[in-house]
Amino acid sequence: MFAFMKSCPETIFFDDFTAPYLNRDRWNIEISGNIHNQEQQAYVDSIETVYVSQNEVDCEGALVIQARCQPGFCTQQGDVFDFISGRIHTRGKVAFRYGCVSARLKMPAIEGLWPAFWALGTSRAWPACGEIDIMETVGEPDWISAAVHGTNFSGEAALVNKKYFCPPHNIAEWHVYAVECSPTGLSFFVDEELIYRITRPMVDFFGPWAFDVDKFIILNLALGGTYPFKTNGVLQPYYGLPAHSVQAIQANKARYVVDWVKITTLKRDGE
Repeated sequence: MFAFMKSCPETIFFDDFTAPYLNRDRWNIEISGNIHNQEQQAYVDSIETVYVSQNEVDCEGALVIQARCQPGFCTQQGDVFDFISGRIHTRGKVAFRYGCVSARLKMPAIEGLWPAFWALGTSRAWPACGEIDIMETVGEPDWISAAVHGTNFSGEAALVNKKYFCPPHNIAEWHVYAVECSPTGLSFFVDEELIYRITRPMVDFFGPWAFDVDKFIILNLALGGTYPFKTNGVLQPYYGLPAHSVQAIQANKARYVVDWVKITTLKRDGE
């Protein structure tokens, strides 16, 4: 692993959520009041949406990001949503440049739910900062996607690939998702299986390489929006979010569960 320089791995960040609450020395909980990607949720700082499970079946001792129905929720900016959810990140608390970022996760197989595990550069605005989507799914049980975004290859023009699970396996089971970042490329893994490799020349064909910068990590659970809509074509009752999925949210089934998160970087010999 990491053949690009003679080095040894060093774990700079590991959280397995053994404390009863999210560790605010390691994580920020984002509050957002604007509409992005036509998503249907507001992100709030609440134990209703981000909490460490103590006694729930199948997720005890894990972090849970849960979407909930809250019709007419009004943000400070004046936008109104019918759902609230959670988004956490490490900006200003931990960052990495080269190395491996991994997490053990399981997601709800609920159509139109959009959980993600990703990283952004700290130094510039999007998309020039570079975005690495380590794992995204829109609720279909048999696949996840990995992608990168940057100047001239963002949004619909992102470099992207999918990993399909063979039955009976699916996104609702525990899997380890990871990306290895080097000066020459990015490699994406599911359960240590390489699913996608992006080289620097591949990116340079479309736009400047954006990944030689410090990056922070993000975990969030979005509802509906552009990516789910591209897959399911649902317009009602919510953009990208069908009625049966709303019922699942109301039944408290919209839970994105995080067992642990780890960042391993490389230090040169002698450092």
